[in-house]
Amino acid sequence: MRRYSMSVLLVAGMAAALGSMDANASGPFVDVRSVDPTITVELRYAGRNNFLGHPLYPLGTRALARPEVALALAVAQAFLQRYQCGLKIWDAYRPAAVQAKLWEAAHNSDYVANPEIGVGSLHSWGIAVDATLVDSWDRPVRMPSDFDDFTPAAMWRYVGSSDEIRAHVRLLQYAMHRAGFWGLRTEWWHFTIADWQKYLPPEKAKSAAQVLGTRWEGRL
Repeated sequence: MRRYSMSVLLVAGMAAALGSMDANASGPFVDVRSVDPTITVELRYAGRNNFLGHPLYPLGTRALARPEVALALAVAQAFLQRYQCGLKIWDAYRPAAVQAKLWEAAHNSDYVANPEIGVGSLHSWGIAVDATLVDSWDRPVRMPSDFDDFTPAAMWRYVGSSDEIRAHVRLLQYAMHRAGFWGLRTEWWHFTIADWQKYLPPEKAKSAAQVLGTRWEGRL
């Protein structure tokens, strides 16, 4: 079983966050694993295991986010490790061009943001991530659904009968809530940094709050 000193990791991660900016991204983004290498990454849009059935990201794409988001993920990871669990990131920063392809395929605003309206997806601003749980050996644990499940099973509030799944999803939500994230009503795996508005231009932040505010869960 892996054991890590999160204080050491966070100090090293903060230095990496300042020194590993991605020049090709439209913002000051960092590799999440440069801040906490214990976080597992499996970018679903970098392979075929997604609802489109083909890769949307180039081979070798990293999970990028704003430095504050990456540091908050490290806080959630440290909490989860007390329970012999950890984070797996399914998606993080998402280019607007990829968001357009997802919208073209889905055309369902409950699950996919229209890139032509408001700010588009908050993934494209580096302030949202899609995450699930793994055990201490990086094996997936039972959760309400798979990624991009556009059915009631994906809802934030689990209503199934499995106590095991309920415990897992509640643990993930609680860890992310403690670390400063909000969830999304229609996707148990989606989390946005709570102070997201400060990362957007004021006029876009206001319009986004009006359009998206009712879709978010700010509590457990």
